[in-house]
Amino acid sequence: MIGNWRWNVGLGLTGVILTILFSLGKNAVTVILLRSVYAFIAFVVIAFILRAVLTFILKPPALLDNGAIEEDGIGSQFDLTTPDESEDLNQLLKDGLDTRPAQGEADGKQQMQQEQEQEPFRPLAPPQLVSAQNKEPEELAKVVRHLTGG
Repeated sequence: MIGNWRWNVGLGLTGVILTILFSLGKNAVTVILLRSVYAFIAFVVIAFILRAVLTFILKPPALLDNGAIEEDGIGSQFDLTTPDESEDLNQLLKDGLDTRPAQGEADGKQQMQQEQEQEPFRPLAPPQLVSAQNKEPEELAKVVRHLTGG
């Protein structure tokens, strides 16, 4: 449950104080004390019920249905092991991967540089869809009338 017994006692004492304040000038002391005891008990019960309802409402859905998780066993364990890839790593090292680039990689880089030198840079020039600068004022007025429905 949310909170602890102090919330119940605190709300019970609030009920006692309210009962004393509202009936101080109208009732005798014995009646005030008796009604204060009744108010304390009522407020403690109300606080207990309120805490139980709040606990039920605020509990996450995963915690409400523990039976389904225990039956299936799905999601109850988390596997953090990784597959052993030491053989693959050793094979790559044996194949000659070192700090020098392979001959094929060097040829590929030279070929890309030659292709870039042959073709000069040309910025992207997409076709212009609609421009207000190229239209006549009459055409623009027709467009505005069409869009406004007039």
